[in-house]
Amino acid sequence: MELIQTVGRRKTSVARALVRKGTGKIIINDKESKNYFPSMVLHARVTQALVKLDCLTKYDISIKVGGGGITGQSEAIRLAIARAMVKIDSSVIKTLRDDGMLTRDARKVERKKPGQKKARKRFQFTKR
Repeated sequence: MELIQTVGRRKTSVARALVRKGTGKIIINDKESKNYFPSMVLHARVTQALVKLDCLTKYDISIKVGGGGITGQSEAIRLAIARAMVKIDSSVIKTLRDDGMLTRDARKVERKKPGQKKARKRFQFTKR
């Protein structure tokens, strides 16, 4: 295994992960993972696949992510890392799929329609 490159997407976020053997460093946009995602919930979401497979200290991961907000970015990174783990060892597919880490979440924000307040909310109706 030299270098594995994978892509993960969520909402409007796109994450590209480069995985190689190492000591467990996770670098996101040239920052440490804990500095990029100060919230422990988001950091845990990023490392979820690695913790599940007990690979947290086996690989160095460099990630470039853009678009969307921090929640979408963290889930895009999670998908990219999970896909990389499958490329490294295809026997982990069932473990990751059972936890829903290999499924691309296709939900996006619905667009606002003309003549309405928001996507589905209407202006208040007055009878008289």
